[in-house]
Order: sequence, then structure tokens, then C-alpha cells
Amino acid sequence: MNLLHVTPYYAPAYPFGGVVRAVEGLAVSLAARGHKLTVLTTDAGSRDGRVNAPAEEVRDGVRVIRLRNRAPKLRARANLSTPAGMADMARSLLLGMDLVHLHEFRTVEALQVTPEAARAGVPVMLSPHGTLTLETGRSFLKSRWDQLLSGRVADHITAVAALTDAEADDVRQLWARLGRTPPPLHIVPNGVNPADVAPSAPARADFRRQYGLGDAPVCLFLGRLHARKGVDVLAKAFLAANIPDTRLVIAGPDEGMQRTLEALGDPRIVLTGYLDPDQRLAALAAADVFALPATGEGLSMAALEALAAGLPVILSPGCNLPEVEPAGAGLEVEPQIEPLTAAMRLLLNDHELRLRMGAAARTLVESRFTWERVAEQMEAVYATLPGL
Repeated sequence: MNLLHVTPYYAPAYPFGGVVRAVEGLAVSLAARGHKLTVLTTDAGSRDGRVNAPAEEVRDGVRVIRLRNRAPKLRARANLSTPAGMADMARSLLLGMDLVHLHEFRTVEALQVTPEAARAGVPVMLSPHGTLTLETGRSFLKSRWDQLLSGRVADHITAVAALTDAEADDVRQLWARLGRTPPPLHIVPNGVNPADVAPSAPARADFRRQYGLGDAPVCLFLGRLHARKGVDVLAKAFLAANIPDTRLVIAGPDEGMQRTLEALGDPRIVLTGYLDPDQRLAALAAADVFALPATGEGLSMAALEALAAGLPVILSPGCNLPEVEPAGAGLEVEPQIEPLTAAMRLLLNDHELRLRMGAAARTLVESRFTWERVAEQMEAVYATLPGL
């Protein structure tokens, strides 16, 4: 099958977070299963600059075409691409395509590519990646976008692959607001390659040495420092827990919360800033517990990576991984100081419990959330689309 995946950013634009890793993981896995994959994207590398990669390359079996953003500063200021020639490039690529897989909904890429796909008679699959809800920031801009532009894209969506049942509800609500009947909905989660995040003893030692962690039990937060990630609440809960000889490592690029965290002024809280892929793996290897008390997540890639690395997790319901607690792989608590404090006290004080939960975490990922399994599910969804 010839597949065109369209996304605002692609590897190695990892500073944009989990969506980049999710799109890359799916594309590479589908290519490994024999599909011909082309990714059409932009040269966005971070919110402040362009990616350090060629305009066109084959990356892990995937053809990647990056169009130059005319105004890259709009990515930082308004979270918008300004790709030069997107519609023309899509028109030429669609001649040989069986399917367009669109990643994210409220994008310039979607506005330009979906009409071309409709004219070419190519079905369009949408993966929203947790971006549809109005509760995760920029709600006014999203509402205005929906009023003015979203209907043009919605009319060309053949089917939607939601990450969770909650995201499927987001689709229904948005299509209802747009006055349209939602397309067929399917549930396909994100995935991870467990071998890629297997803990390394040297990496653990190096990371702990670099950040002065010693032998202390470490709770790790890995993600953008944004209010909806709950990182400030986590930090306050860690201090309230007041467990001797422990550390909270907060790793990720700042999106408005760094000053708040620095103001806490406690040396037991370690801020690393953005970590590249190798450093990210080292952080997972160095940690003993992973915590993400976020709201409005799609399906957290960081949480899946932590589970695959054998870390017990503390997650909020907003992370949309209800399987974790029944599997014995971690705890699900409300993103509030008191329950987070109790969860950290339980896990950071009990080495044996951490070992049991860590083993259950790996088992959960291997049984449900590997990219090989996810790619197989996506293939089955593709097969339901008209003409495929």
C-alpha cells in the first residue's frame, strides 16, 4: 500500500514532544511491514528554529519530504506552519497514493492537503493525537479556527483513528459543533519498541553522576513544562512527601512553568531542561518511578516509554491509561497534591513493590502497546476504507 502521512513536524524534531515520536514510530513500523511510506512535513525543528535535516531523505525506510516554513516564528507564537508549496507537493504525490493519513486536525497542512486528496479521490484517515479538546490551552484560537476553517477539513475526513475512547468522544463533540455527522471511528493506541528503551546500567550511572543523584530513589517527570502537565503540582507533592534521600528529576523544555519550579528553591528537585533522545533514555534508566499528573493527554508517549523501561508509574486519569492499575504496573491518582504525595510515599519507600510493578509494566507494554501490534491494528483500519 502506498501511504502519504502528513504532519506539521517529523523526526528529528523531537522538541515538539510525543506526537513526533508517535508519528515516527507508526511510519517506521508500517514501512517495516512492507508498505511504501512517504511523510510530507515541514522543516520545523523546534518552536524557535528549523530542523537539522535535509529537505528530502529516506529515514529508517520512510521517505521524508520537508517543505520550508516561510515564517518559522509563527510556530512559536501561534503554533502554526507556513509551508511553501504544500498543496502543489501534495497534488503531485497523490497521483500514486492509496491513502492520506493526516496527523493533527487544526493545521495549515490539513487545510491544504485534504482538498487535494478529495479531488484525487484518495481517502483521508485522521489521527488527532489528543489535540481536539478545547481544554488543553489556546481555547479561544481553537474555537475561532473551528468557526472559520475546521468544516473545510472535516468534510474530507473518511475515518478517524482515535487513541482512546475519550478521544473518540472528542471527535463526536467537535463534529456535532461543526454541524456534521462524524466519520467512522476506530481506536488505535500509541506504541513503543521495548528494546529501544531497555534500561542501560552505564547510562543510569552516567545520568546520575551528571546530575548529582547518587544512589537516591528518583521520581522522574518527562515532558514539556506546561501547566496542563501538572508538573508544578507534582513538585509540591514531592516536597510534601518529604521522603529522606530522594530526588525529583523534571526533564523537558520549558513552556511556562520553569520559573514556578525554580522558585520552589529546593535542591532535591533537579531541572534538566530539554533532553535529546539518548539523554531521554538515560533519564529513564536512571529513574525508579515515573510520574505524570497531566490533564488532556491523548495517550502519553512518555508514560508508555516509562512502562516499557520497567518503571512503575503514577498517572492521572487524564493520561488515558486505565489499564495500568489493574495490571499492577502503577497507580492512577487525581492530579492533586494529597493523592500524589501518598503515591510517592508508597512507591519511593518500597523497593520490592517497585520491582514488582516494574515487571508488570513491561508485561503490559509487550502485550498491548508495541509498535508492531499497533501497526497491525492500523493496517486493519486502513482496510476498512473505501477502495482499499
